[in-house]
Amino acid sequence: MATKGEPQDPKGLIFEAYRIEGITQPECRTIFLDWALSLPDATSHAAAIAHLLDRYGPDHNDHPMTQVLREGRDGMATPRRRGGWRGRSRAH
Repeated sequence: MATKGEPQDPKGLIFEAYRIEGITQPECRTIFLDWALSLPDATSHAAAIAHLLDRYGPDHNDHPMTQVLREGRDGMATPRRRGGWRGRSRAH
């Protein structure tokens, strides 16, 4: 049984998201961002997401937060380079 305030969800944000009736995917994304920013520095986000998916996913497969957690997991698995000029030719 999931409990509020476990190490992978210290503020209970994910726990509470699953309890909000009618919550939408955009609302879950906002909660997810707050959750990710509130994890202690030494905590592995990937491991925490995997734990939360194991905890909530089986019983809440179609819940918007489950979808957001999956997006977070999948996004971490395929990092993308952002911005910068490296690798591009520079015209002078």
